[in-house]
Amino acid sequence: MVTVPKQQTGDVADAGSVDGAAGAAAGRGSGRIPRVEGFASRALPGSAKEAGKALRARVPRAVQAHFEVPAGRPDAVRAVEESNVGRVAELTPIRVGRMAANPFAFLRGAAGLMAHDLSAGPVTGVGAQLCGDAHAANFGLYGDARGRLVMDLNDFDETVFGPWEWDVKRLAASLVLAGRVAGADEDTCRAAARDAVGAYRRTMRLLAKLPALDAWNAIADEELVSHTDARDLLGTLERVSEKARNNTSARFAAKSTEAGEDGARRFVDALPVLRRVGDGEAAAVAASLGPYLKTLSGDRLPLLARYAVQDVAFRVVGTGSVGTRSYVVLLQDHRGEPLVLQVKEARPSVLLPHLPGLGFHAPQEEHEGRRVVAGQKMMQVVSDILLGWTTVEGRPFQVRQFRNRKGSVDPAALAVDQIDDYGRMTGALLARAHAHSADPRVLAGYCGKNEELDEAVATFAVAYADRSEADHADLLAAVRAGRIAAEFGV
Repeated sequence: MVTVPKQQTGDVADAGSVDGAAGAAAGRGSGRIPRVEGFASRALPGSAKEAGKALRARVPRAVQAHFEVPAGRPDAVRAVEESNVGRVAELTPIRVGRMAANPFAFLRGAAGLMAHDLSAGPVTGVGAQLCGDAHAANFGLYGDARGRLVMDLNDFDETVFGPWEWDVKRLAASLVLAGRVAGADEDTCRAAARDAVGAYRRTMRLLAKLPALDAWNAIADEELVSHTDARDLLGTLERVSEKARNNTSARFAAKSTEAGEDGARRFVDALPVLRRVGDGEAAAVAASLGPYLKTLSGDRLPLLARYAVQDVAFRVVGTGSVGTRSYVVLLQDHRGEPLVLQVKEARPSVLLPHLPGLGFHAPQEEHEGRRVVAGQKMMQVVSDILLGWTTVEGRPFQVRQFRNRKGSVDPAALAVDQIDDYGRMTGALLARAHAHSADPRVLAGYCGKNEELDEAVATFAVAYADRSEADHADLLAAVRAGRIAAEFGV
């Protein structure tokens, strides 16, 4: 096991903020204006970057290549079974079936197992708000308030404050696995992982050089292709964008509802993915939208006041999320135009148990839905204007628009010559997201100018992809032996 000694972790973590150890050395104020709490110290120019460089002595970039299976690691089947606890029991075979489809799908559903593995590896101690599940399929398009398409991270169920390296390594390993599923050779898969880390590193260096406000809003979506040299992806992105523009509440409602005798629209069963719920369950979900309104900015309330709640259904979503409670709520305005909200159960982040041993003590959130919403808003440049949270029968939920012009690239279905382009694009997006909570100057100082970190994480990614393939094989064997139930093709 390679890690930072615990007595050092707190000191290193402080360097991740603008008001870090370097700032303290420069003095907390000068002249007649004392330092104001919540604002930066008058740090010397370059001090944060030097603090980042100093981390290399404690955690050389080359050791980020290290991976070994930690002692006491649960086998793949036990890990899946443990992660199924608390889910809707009749849906867990669908989750197992989706994870057993291929090794990339297994990784998608095994964020907790990977966090267990990463907790035994090297960390610098610098924290950032993590996606927590930054695999290559969790980036995509969605609509902003004016209907324009934005590309960013788009899944935050596991978001928490933790080691920035964990997101980077999960992205890199997922690209190797996606490339293998797509039929790419090993050099191409490794190159995709290496290029993703390189794009992360170069983007962080760019952000470190910009004024703080410019860095916060940097790399507009129209600049992504040129910034990451991802021109081979243009055709794919155009097709995904066209599909996303049509992926709306109105289209979903047209396919998934029918008019009743009273003229009101109701959801129609499409088992096992979509099913109607009983009156009591529907009423509980609908009633939860009242408290949800209190989590929104006040300027959103007049908009939602123009919609009436029409119906509620249960809908199965995702791969790792299958088995969590997730509802769709049909709203209609005065013209009968639909708006569909998703009310999705928010479980504690699977990363949380593995962080305290590394010196990361995340504050206990009073509400898991609030944690998800806060993390999403911290990491995205633009977030859903109707993002909020609520409680349904004692369980925490997040609330968001459903089918908000959402589109995604399936990295496992990309042409072989597009995988490295996609890796560079996602690496840049991840750096932009991390720079909202971690000082980009510190991370840029650690990552450096050369490709040492890129090569190290690519080596880790190949080793972890091998481990995930073995885990997937174990799960598949258990399914065939009848040890764990799976339902395929759903």
